[in-house]
Amino acid sequence: METNNMLSLLDNLTLESEDDVALKLAADFRQRRIEKNLTREEMAQMAGVAVSNLVRFEQKGLISLKNLIALAMALGYKTEIKNIFETPKYTTIEELTQIRKNANKKKAYKKS
Repeated sequence: METNNMLSLLDNLTLESEDDVALKLAADFRQRRIEKNLTREEMAQMAGVAVSNLVRFEQKGLISLKNLIALAMALGYKTEIKNIFETPKYTTIEELTQIRKNANKKKAYKKS
């Protein structure tokens, strides 16, 4: 059982490219669409997205942010997509300290 936990931790540390993330996102989207028994045409119409854009997304992971948001909302993921950057992420204590220090700032400044 400890081996499974170790593998889980290692899996979380695996560096993925933007293409890997896009293809996973597209595959998950396609699965959710199919689970709802929606054709590409029906999904595109619901979201107000061209079928060709939906096909390109599902096959290649390529899509504009606006169309991704429209598709997500059409499938009921409005809150999830809207809140994607809501929670600060950090990997070190130093980063967390910086985040807390800058929490109320409205602009970043060049480091001197």
